[in-house]
Amino acid sequence: MARAIERIERDIAAIKEAIGAIAVELQSAYASYLNTLGLAVRKQLILASYHLCTQGYPENFLNLSLNQRQQLQQAIRKLGQVAAEQLLACIKSEEVGGDEGDEEDKGDEGVRSSLSSGLLDSSNSQSLDADTSNPIELVKWQQNLEEVTQEILKKLSHDANILIQKSGVLPKKLPEPILAAAAAAASEGSGEAMPGPPNLLNLVIEIENEQQSEDSGLTQIMAINLRLGEIEFADVTLSSERRQIRSILVQLNKLGREYQKKHREKAIAEAEAAWRASWFE
Repeated sequence: MARAIERIERDIAAIKEAIGAIAVELQSAYASYLNTLGLAVRKQLILASYHLCTQGYPENFLNLSLNQRQQLQQAIRKLGQVAAEQLLACIKSEEVGGDEGDEEDKGDEGVRSSLSSGLLDSSNSQSLDADTSNPIELVKWQQNLEEVTQEILKKLSHDANILIQKSGVLPKKLPEPILAAAAAAASEGSGEAMPGPPNLLNLVIEIENEQQSEDSGLTQIMAINLRLGEIEFADVTLSSERRQIRSILVQLNKLGREYQKKHREKAIAEAEAAWRASWFE
């Protein structure tokens, strides 16, 4: 029985070593993916903003002066740049929440601090400092990283819409709660979806109104809504790196099942040995 337990322990040690190698490979894959994602997000944010200003609300955009248009475009570029930096920062332990150098850009009108608030503090650092030989911890790290990535895109969309609304392009009659409700409707598949460019929210939704008329409850919403799936679809390199991550996760899941199986075998073997050691006729 002692030999059986020793054999199982050697098997577990070998599996843990393999999982540790997978952890290094996964972290490297995510670092590359997030770098590519940052570049793609900047591009898609600009494209979505272009379509919103030229196809969604062209009259409002034309009402802006040349200087106002340039300021809006610069602020949009800055939002994309900050998001790209934060996507990388969420996997780098030394740079998580690192805003020390951000204060050099005083002309950003709070763009950098607005986007970064609440996303990358020490409580949700995605640095891989857990037990990398434990598949459960590794999967938890990976899932948390995906959640933070989605939150960055969500907040980037929100901040871009507020920025464009303050510039006078997005109508003031669309208050923030309506924009949030429309985004939720889009993600849940409710409301009447309308065809349009990617990463744009383009819906007709019904809003309860005290003064009901024939069409008073119908409101068309067009706003930025960056979606990870659409961003990946538009970028060949990014979609290839996503496939690589999926392939690594398949390997991790297989090793995770073996890891749990061997721990179960060890527990059974130890329990049997303990039974025999305490049994007396």
